[in-house]
Amino acid sequence: MNLHKLLTEQVNPASRDIDTKSTAEILEIINRQDGGVAAAVEAQIPRIAEAIDKIASRLQDGGRLFYIGAGTSGRLGVLDAAECPPTFHVPPELVQGIIAGGEPALARATEATEDDPQVGKEDLLARGFTGADALVGIAASGRTPYVLGAVAAARGLGALTIGISCTPDSELSRQVEISIAPLVGPEVIAGSTRIKAGTCTKLIINMISTAVMIQLGYVYGNLMVNVEPKNGKLEDRARRIIAEAAGVSYEAAAELLRNAKGNVKTAIVMSRLSLDYDRAVARLSAAGGRISKALAEGR
Repeated sequence: MNLHKLLTEQVNPASRDIDTKSTAEILEIINRQDGGVAAAVEAQIPRIAEAIDKIASRLQDGGRLFYIGAGTSGRLGVLDAAECPPTFHVPPELVQGIIAGGEPALARATEATEDDPQVGKEDLLARGFTGADALVGIAASGRTPYVLGAVAAARGLGALTIGISCTPDSELSRQVEISIAPLVGPEVIAGSTRIKAGTCTKLIINMISTAVMIQLGYVYGNLMVNVEPKNGKLEDRARRIIAEAAGVSYEAAAELLRNAKGNVKTAIVMSRLSLDYDRAVARLSAAGGRISKALAEGR
């Protein structure tokens, strides 16, 4: 597909004379255009949900989640992967982000490698990617060779492949098992996909990682119950989570945390089901680490 035909490269009539506007008017134009992003994402929820269910299944079986992209798309994937360990206390290997050009490209645009599909393949395989893993290829245009090369390699291994693009019927959408293609339309600045397409991508990958972690049992209610109390701040957070989830005082939560050997989920199950440590651990294990399931089976 020629670049000039891509939806993301078209000229947006709503911002055609944006350079003649006041600062407030510029911001109003951008804000109005951003207003349609959430609706574009909403239209893709069935596909996003399918991707999440299949990713969670892979991770439950020992697989990992990888994002790969170039430029803004790559940076967004790396950011989401980097935020998973501190948010959900998962190992950094579980969710990984790969960007064309490597770490230097995070701070300085280095798009030289994005046109080489072989480099995309090599960068993916260098991480030890296997057929048990899941790959989310991100390319607003849906045509970035670096991403397409990685997707082809992942597909050849039998891995789950998902594509996020903002172009209808893109090459990426045709190559992946699940295509997520929100159509946000032309950018405020023609071709600058860091704007609406970037916002759209951030929303989607936030949905993916958050919902996957919920399915894996790292959230109870809307609480981050996988926190590990390694310092004073985290211990305070752990106590407050236990107090909220178990309906006990802050002081009682401290004792529960000690009796649960520092494990927040175990402490909650111990309190809610009146179990000792060993039985609570066994109940959680049988429930796949999910507190809600452990509590339901305990009634």
